[in-house]
Amino acid sequence: MHAAAASVSTPPTAAIADAALRLGIEARPAPVALRAVVPGALASGRARPVTHLGSVDVLLETIDDASPGDVMVVDNGGRLDEACVGDLMVLEAERAGLAALVVWGLHRDSAQLLEIGLPVFSLGACPYGPRRVPPAGRRMPSAVLDGVPVTEADHVFADDDGVLVVPADRVGELVELARAIQVTETAQAERMRGGASLREQLDFTGYRARQASDPELTLRRYLQERGGAIEV
Repeated sequence: MHAAAASVSTPPTAAIADAALRLGIEARPAPVALRAVVPGALASGRARPVTHLGSVDVLLETIDDASPGDVMVVDNGGRLDEACVGDLMVLEAERAGLAALVVWGLHRDSAQLLEIGLPVFSLGACPYGPRRVPPAGRRMPSAVLDGVPVTEADHVFADDDGVLVVPADRVGELVELARAIQVTETAQAERMRGGASLREQLDFTGYRARQASDPELTLRRYLQERGGAIEV
């Protein structure tokens, strides 16, 4: 499954978001209405955006121009009266090596998409395909997810928590820090399972004692002063 393969090297969006906050990198969240069609999907890749105007030719053109590992981002205007991708298009993307599809619109052929396994994120399902007469022309290599612009200079991270769009030239440092955050949080969780509460690990009793005399002291600053983990 693509989600399992991605999880080996791709941090979850929560860790990416935390890393972006720490580094001061803009990570634009797509609308929360976008949901994973395949539960547990985890995807990451360079954005290949396209504005859909009613015809599959621009989608095929996008796949034709994409590189393996890219994420196709389809802007169908958030329409809820038609699906703009189905099993054939998703299978074509999967065969071409794309990492995922993000669709600002609807999908169809849900059962087949689950079988294919390629991560797809959309607003939901609809039995109708495109219902418009499309204009002729080349594809527009851009997308807008309800106000969130996506260009070919972007990178997409997506999982069950949502979709994040980040500058492609900052991905390396984001992933490095996100992995470090994951290691810290995993260790904290393991210690909790072993009997050490999170409050114990963070010396929350000491923090409250200090805060009594210094009301402006934050937990984050207290942990930084102690050299402790701040992923809480």
